[in-house]
Amino acid sequence: MNSALDLPLLRFALVYILLLAVLWLMKKARIHKTALLITASMRMTVQLILAGLLLTWIFKHPHPLLTLGYVCAMVLFAIHRVLSQHRGLNKRFQWVVAASLAGSGLAVLLFFVCLVVGVNITEAQYTIPLGGMIIGNAMTGLSLALNTFEQNLAANTNRLASLLNWGAHPQDIVRPMANAALETALLPTINSMLGTGIVWLPGMLTGQILAGTLPTTAILYQIAIMIAICAVVCLAVFCSLYFGCHTLYDKHYRLILANPPKE
Repeated sequence: MNSALDLPLLRFALVYILLLAVLWLMKKARIHKTALLITASMRMTVQLILAGLLLTWIFKHPHPLLTLGYVCAMVLFAIHRVLSQHRGLNKRFQWVVAASLAGSGLAVLLFFVCLVVGVNITEAQYTIPLGGMIIGNAMTGLSLALNTFEQNLAANTNRLASLLNWGAHPQDIVRPMANAALETALLPTINSMLGTGIVWLPGMLTGQILAGTLPTTAILYQIAIMIAICAVVCLAVFCSLYFGCHTLYDKHYRLILANPPKE
């Protein structure tokens, strides 16, 4: 099989015609998110170009510290993105979320790279792209779960107070909401697994085939990474919500839905 064809900048620029079409349709539909789409597309372009230049340099000058530093930067950025969208959580809950995302992401990445792929964790060619997929999906799943969890808490504040007054334990009240949030976070991954190979060919599989990898080898990698993604989303969300729920009430079983005031 031949390797992927080079993509000249002029032909690459043609893809932005599709973005202009999206912007036009959004304007016709009176969807007031055009500025956000433009910002997101520009930010994506700049970030990916910078990442490409940095990865090219790292691959040419391989060093274990560079690889591990890049992965740590991805974890820190993922934590920042999740917490910046959920500032209403109390500080202890935020620490639980950060530890769960970092611990689950790094543990699954270490398992996948060292045991499934069978290379050293400092191999930039494998660790960085696989880490991006694993940690990025954990970030997305956790954000989705926390959105659902916070919405359920806000919608049921009065009900929670009534149940507490009747003597219910806070953990028994909050746990079903955490379970529902976990289910919400897992559904996109499960739906992707159901449709993969029939409805769509995922990015990793497509990229490897374009790069000249045999489809049979690319398929094995794709199956493995999708299972790893399912695992990391489940672990990150479960740990965040299971342990985070314990920060939502004090020793007197009173709910703490946000940061408590300083005394």
